[in-house]
Parts: sequence; C-alpha cells; structure tokens
Amino acid sequence: MADIFDVIADGTRRDILRLLLDRSAGGHEGTSVSQIVADLGVSQPTVSKHLKVLREADLVAVREEGQHRYYRLQAEPLDEVDEWIVPFLEHTTPPVDLPDTAAHAAEVVGRAAASAKHVLESALKKLPGR
Repeated sequence: MADIFDVIADGTRRDILRLLLDRSAGGHEGTSVSQIVADLGVSQPTVSKHLKVLREADLVAVREEGQHRYYRLQAEPLDEVDEWIVPFLEHTTPPVDLPDTAAHAAEVVGRAAASAKHVLESALKKLPGR
C-alpha cells in the first residue's frame, strides 16, 4: 500500500476526497466518475487515474452497477495522518478544557471554515488565467 502522505499530497486527489466527503454528507451513497469529472472540471482519464490510487490506498470504495461505478469515501486510512499530526498540535497549543457544547461549536466552525477555504480555492483555480 502507498504511503498515505504520498497519496494525499496530490491536490486533485484531495479535491476528489473533499467532493466525496461533501456528497456523503448530503446523503449520497456514491458518486459516479462522470459526476466527479463534471464537478472538478478535469478529464475523465485524470479522474480515473487518481481514483485508482485512492482505491489502492483504501480511501475510496467502489460499487459497480452495470457499466457504471460509484465511489464513496472511506476515511479510516486518514487516521494515520491524524495520529502523526496531533502530537504536533498538542505540543504547540496549550490544552484548553471547553464545555462539550463549546467544543462542538468550535469543531463545527473549524470544519465550516476549512470547507469554505477549499471551495474558494477550487473556484479560484477554475478562473481563466490561473
């Protein structure tokens, strides 16, 4: 299996993972290759190449229906990234005990900010001349 850090180092693969995450939050049971191509604005061969890498890293699962393939996120392999990063965060940031409601609110705001940043960066990439 490929090193998870090598797999997620590629921006297109991160875009695919984000798209699958967003679509799974919307209740989708899978996303077709053609939908990924349309949403990301990259070629079908490029998407297929990256999906193969993501499949081999167990970051996506595929369901086949006839000639169509539907992909969904499997985030468990990203636990390795968390395990590597968290000690650095704990080392540099003093721990703060928050009430459960405040901790949940902070998590929601953090995820929303990260998602908004990703959407903005993706939109900017699609602008002519970028």
